[in-house]
Amino acid sequence: MKIVAVNLEGNGTFAQDVPALAETIKASGAELVLLPGTSRAKRSAAAAAMRAGAEIDTNVVDLEVVDGKPVARRWVYRQRIFTAFSRAARPWVIVTDPSLFGEICAKVGAETVPFAAATGATRTTVNGVENAGTGGESTIKPDAKLLFVAGAGWTKKQADGALHFEEAAETITGFLGRSGASLGSSKSLVDMPEAAAAFKFMSHMNQVGQTGSTPRHAKGLSTCCHGEEPHVVGWRFVNDRRAVNLDANCGWAQGKADVVYVADAFAVMKKVNELLG
Repeated sequence: MKIVAVNLEGNGTFAQDVPALAETIKASGAELVLLPGTSRAKRSAAAAAMRAGAEIDTNVVDLEVVDGKPVARRWVYRQRIFTAFSRAARPWVIVTDPSLFGEICAKVGAETVPFAAATGATRTTVNGVENAGTGGESTIKPDAKLLFVAGAGWTKKQADGALHFEEAAETITGFLGRSGASLGSSKSLVDMPEAAAAFKFMSHMNQVGQTGSTPRHAKGLSTCCHGEEPHVVGWRFVNDRRAVNLDANCGWAQGKADVVYVADAFAVMKKVNELLG
């Protein structure tokens, strides 16, 4: 097992250290890479490990090789529990307690490899500024008059007992394209991994309500949402609130929406898209 130690001394910037450290990790060909837990190393180690395709663990206070298997140890739970763990993935970057770095390197016989930070420009160059919602397939449009919010009901089994993720996605994007509306989402929908493949146009940036997001569109149309209080709080600046839901007793019907359409959102929005052409 090849174990190397990389000692980052002195000062360095994140922009310079990350590519240099990633290249050092890859070029070393080591299975284990040890770093001291200095502020400089901790600032760039995680990003460098990701670039190098490595796994990383920090705050390690001991390391030994048992039957050819590296075993690291560190304190957890406010230093009440002392844990021992290992990883199968390689390379494995281990950031040690800075005061124990030399001792751990000597214990496992780590080979020291040189590190040279990259040089050159490190400042970001601004090529231009583009307002949210004005480019490409963006679904976040702060200046739109209408906020269209989709809830988890779009991913539930429909009247035929089947799921219609693709149809739901096509209906939603079709309405957004025809109406120019901005897209909002409930937390339950953006957190749903099984719907992620079909709803690629949606992210946590679209979530309103529980994140504290407060859209300021003139009108709001909620579909397949329950209208719980944390969700509705995010609509505090929307004056005209409407909702489409099969449940006449949903949260939106309890005085939180100006108009509630008790209907199937799939059928309603399909008809709306037809009318919009």
